[in-house]
Amino acid sequence: MPRYKLTIEYDGTPYAGWQIQADQETVQGALAQAFRRFCGEEVHVAGAGRTDAGVHATGQVAHVDLSRHWRSDTVRDAMTAQLRPHPIAVLSAEEVPASFDARFSATKRHYLYRIVNRRPDLALDRDRAWRIPQRLDAQAMHVAAQRLLGKHDFSTFRAAECQAASPLKTLDQLDVSRSGDEIRIVTSARSFLHHQVRSMVGSLMRVGEGRWSADDLESALKAADRTRCGPMAPAAGLYLAAVSY
Repeated sequence: MPRYKLTIEYDGTPYAGWQIQADQETVQGALAQAFRRFCGEEVHVAGAGRTDAGVHATGQVAHVDLSRHWRSDTVRDAMTAQLRPHPIAVLSAEEVPASFDARFSATKRHYLYRIVNRRPDLALDRDRAWRIPQRLDAQAMHVAAQRLLGKHDFSTFRAAECQAASPLKTLDQLDVSRSGDEIRIVTSARSFLHHQVRSMVGSLMRVGEGRWSADDLESALKAADRTRCGPMAPAAGLYLAAVSY
């Protein structure tokens, strides 16, 4: 049974997240339906990350097992046709060994968070970024963000419903930069806790406002206490950008 690796882009706005849920539109469900129309098979599309409702992807990775061999470009193009009008695109498909697992073979996941830092409302970026009207100090945010790098107990930035066995994670990258009105937060790790990225972004926003110092952010981390977290950033600004193997 051949296995295919898919690289997928999607607008998460209309979906209740990646994972199939009863009576709700999900990205995984839309992909499974598209495969059913393409090859008549009931398949499980296993993703590298279970993005939440409203979260987007420019480089989600998934794998799927099919009963027969297809050319990789045929899989990609057939999915392009069958996914319309869903805002989901299979950017590439390639046949991989059966040992490849989109989730468990991943060595690093890369996320992007977009903040548009301006007073006017968003027109083109509505549901694709977090608009913050008050001026943020992106350099202060970047300096403070470096305090979160390394292996820590990230309980402060963990959702109450998180199912991870341990709050210990190793954060490899957390960079903040500004280009015009846009602030981009790029972060990488082997894996993240549920809501970890959005929680870190909300806490960094407090640093950017001048309400927290880098020391305050580090103290919140060391407290390992969810009540010490800043406000959680909205889902709309978050993108699963890439997965490394």
